[in-house]
Amino acid sequence: MQKMSYKTVLEQLPRVETEWIRPLDPGSYRLTSFIFLRFLGLIYTLAFLSLANQLSPLLGSDGLLPVPLFLEKTLRYFGDSATAWARLPTLFWFDASDKTMMALCHIGLLLSVLLLLGISHVLQLAALWVIYLSFNQVGQIFYGYGWEILLLESGFLAIFLAPLRQRRAPSPAALMWLYRWVLFRVIFGAGLIKIRGDACWLDLTCMCYHYQTQPIPNPLSWYLHHLPTLFHKLSVFSTHMIELLVPFLIFSPRRLRHLAGLILIGFQILLILSGNLSWFNWLTIALCIPCFDDHALERILPNRLSNFIQRIPLAEMSHTRRVGVYGLCILVFYLSSAPIQNMVSPQQAMNRSYDPLHLVNTYGAFGHIGKQRREIILKGTNDHPADPNAHWHEYQFKAKPGDGDRMPVLVSPYHYRLDWQIWFAAMSDYKSNPWLVHFMYKLMQGNEGALSLIEHDPFDGKAPAYIQADLYDYEFTAADDKTGAWWKRQRLSTWLGPLSLEDPALREFIGHYSWDR
Repeated sequence: MQKMSYKTVLEQLPRVETEWIRPLDPGSYRLTSFIFLRFLGLIYTLAFLSLANQLSPLLGSDGLLPVPLFLEKTLRYFGDSATAWARLPTLFWFDASDKTMMALCHIGLLLSVLLLLGISHVLQLAALWVIYLSFNQVGQIFYGYGWEILLLESGFLAIFLAPLRQRRAPSPAALMWLYRWVLFRVIFGAGLIKIRGDACWLDLTCMCYHYQTQPIPNPLSWYLHHLPTLFHKLSVFSTHMIELLVPFLIFSPRRLRHLAGLILIGFQILLILSGNLSWFNWLTIALCIPCFDDHALERILPNRLSNFIQRIPLAEMSHTRRVGVYGLCILVFYLSSAPIQNMVSPQQAMNRSYDPLHLVNTYGAFGHIGKQRREIILKGTNDHPADPNAHWHEYQFKAKPGDGDRMPVLVSPYHYRLDWQIWFAAMSDYKSNPWLVHFMYKLMQGNEGALSLIEHDPFDGKAPAYIQADLYDYEFTAADDKTGAWWKRQRLSTWLGPLSLEDPALREFIGHYSWDR
């Protein structure tokens, strides 16, 4: 039997594409790819914008969780740089100075805006992914959210959609199927974690609590909370139907797949209206776009946009790109084993990566719904805390509830990382949240970075002598409340404090984490 040369083998690949990929889905995806990349550019822009505004006070050398210190401890833990690089791949192993981190952040923001404006290139998408991966790896607790790894997974696949030259890159159907596989894991994983995680999802009562106890409610949350119980139960039932049944339609023939895409987009819009969940729902909407082919999108998009896309010369799919797409499919197939095992496991985990590059992950949302809302309120005073007449002044944050008369904010898809983490901190003690003790320490120093993370400083930049964290119970006011307040609250206990800079226990605590350098 005559051996085939490497070139001959590559020349046979178009036949494989015709026989395997195209019969699955014969539609054109030039317009689909264009719209998806613009939407991805929007998400990247939001991600880098929020990072640029919070980088220094959160992760800078004088931040709450300094990256240089984190990398130093990581290297010491792994013992050698090669292992550290392999387990935690990030550009900041080269240099983790504040200037370098801010420069990379601004480069990422610039590349994101260009993508949003319609300028895309393979190297640009690769750079965006590498930069955001680098920040994600060192972001520690402030990057422990499902939408971070979802953006990385989506961004990595997008590298194979972008053109290498001025002509538009072909949009193989295989990539659209890979994005549908991501969308399936996001939606179906969320459905599975609910029926396994909290009994209120099974008795259909979770939505009686969710609008009030979610991390950052918005103004509509108050009104939704006061809807009849029957409405809440129907909402939970509809959520189960959408998250457990509709995902399978993603892989069905085009008309049913288009229907699934429309249902999921509508579902995400409702979630956006109900609360501030960062850009998670926005990115999920972007993942719904590959459910539609060009013919479907041409019906709803302006003719000028469609004609503009069609006028851009389309490059032939090169052998290199074709091999890359096939290799990507094989890689995703291989790495999907762990997420699939997790989804079918009774001990399903939520939002977890199984490889250091976060290429194929498992997802889930709100497996547990809090029945009561606990909030940590920070207070400062210049009086002696033992004095019963001491005047305590509260710090107001940008997004989380504080003053009961203050209307809940509307910030999505922007992400205030500190406000989210304080919501989690109220569920445990200070030993599980040392970063919050560090934040209190910096407030007593009048640290400008720490003060930039809050909405209102009651001391106008002058550090208080003492600071204390109290735990409060929060509830929405009743529907017939006439006071105009949005929240009613009751103090439960002291979460931590009172503390002062001269407190030996506080200094020992800060020194233990090497934050006193």
